[in-house]
Amino acid sequence: MHSHVQTISGGYEAAVVILLFMALLAYSFAGIFTSRAYKPWPLYRYGLWMIGIVCVGLTLVGPLATFAHTNFVGHMISHLFLGMLAPLCLALSAPMTLLLRTLDVHVARRVTRVLKSRPLQFFTNPVTASVLNIGGLYLLYMTDLYSLMHQSILLYVLIHLHVFLAGYLFTISLIYVDVTSHRYSYIYRSLVLIAALAGHKILAKIIYVSPPNGVPTGEAEAGAMWMYYGGDLVDLLLIIILCYQWYIATSPRALATRDNV
Repeated sequence: MHSHVQTISGGYEAAVVILLFMALLAYSFAGIFTSRAYKPWPLYRYGLWMIGIVCVGLTLVGPLATFAHTNFVGHMISHLFLGMLAPLCLALSAPMTLLLRTLDVHVARRVTRVLKSRPLQFFTNPVTASVLNIGGLYLLYMTDLYSLMHQSILLYVLIHLHVFLAGYLFTISLIYVDVTSHRYSYIYRSLVLIAALAGHKILAKIIYVSPPNGVPTGEAEAGAMWMYYGGDLVDLLLIIILCYQWYIATSPRALATRDNV
């Protein structure tokens, strides 16, 4: 495991830093540029994008990333940043809306058609997104994948990419802040969220009593506690946002506005 850390610490980390810095600059430039033609892009969304990018960076480069290679607790903290907090912050920054504001009208219409395509509707269905997100974690921790990813750079990158993308899909399938291909009912999304939260907690308990291959018992117990209680904090934010959106959508003022349209 230590040799793997040394192997990826050079060009890999430099590439990650460059890509994340470019993403930060591109978002900021797009927000400033489009504010000349449209309403000013909200300042809090710049902040959310920055926090999301920083969360991704912390899990892939630097001390936390190194700690995650050698200790399961560090890995689990990275999982919370990469698979839960970063996707939430990035989703709330509405990157697709900003992208459509930036593109030419004809190109934006093509992108919109892609967003409304059946494959994307399938992957953004809350059930599909939940299976990819929670199911992927079960596959990671209940098979040899966790130990194998520390022996292969390619597998390491693919698993971390999956954790992030699955977390992002899961987030945007439940809360609608950005452009979405299909809107599902609040009841449907709430039920899926409850099932996903239960699945996440059950997995944490399984890890606590039956650690992944190669993980010491003490590290597994501490990591499972991070997964269980740390995940609660991000899940609580998801619940609050979903309930707030539900309340706003069903408030008397919103219903009156809808009836008068």
